[in-house]
Amino acid sequence: MEFTGHRQHRDATAPRGDRVSELTALACGDAELGAGAHLRCTGKGRKQRCTPLTKPTARLLQRWVTDRRATPGDPLFPNRAGGRLSRDAVADLLAKYLPSAAKSCPTLAAKNVTPHTLRHTAAMALLHAGVDTATIALWLGHASTKATDVYLHADMALKERALARTAPRPARATRYRPPDALLSFLESL
Repeated sequence: MEFTGHRQHRDATAPRGDRVSELTALACGDAELGAGAHLRCTGKGRKQRCTPLTKPTARLLQRWVTDRRATPGDPLFPNRAGGRLSRDAVADLLAKYLPSAAKSCPTLAAKNVTPHTLRHTAAMALLHAGVDTATIALWLGHASTKATDVYLHADMALKERALARTAPRPARATRYRPPDALLSFLESL
């Protein structure tokens, strides 16, 4: 989720699912904010990948980069001194804005929300949107779908929908009326 100050904008929040280390390593030059907006990041094992951005998110980032007069080599998400954010700084920012988010989603107040929780949340949002696990694995930078399968096991709603599709449909009790052709065949035997 992306927090834009005082409230969360649902239409501007594409589930990203990046690792904290990937987000903090992003430079402004890693953001393609025109047509086909996306972020290029380097993940575990130095694997390169691109993840798409929604149009509202791309516009927000474009304003952010422009207002800062940032160069392509500048951190996309800088600290106060203009350097890269640390993992602890990201966790502190999340803790700072969590009470505000809990006002519109009270269940957050009782949860332990970490930056990695947001990664899992992104994966579950993709799964609920009907995205297959192979695509989610690519999106998250997993080496295989095995790491993504855990989301299938964690999603009770998905399990319930699958079970509902396999439940036998109630049959109407009616008397079988064989067609005339079948009756004629049986009588000829």
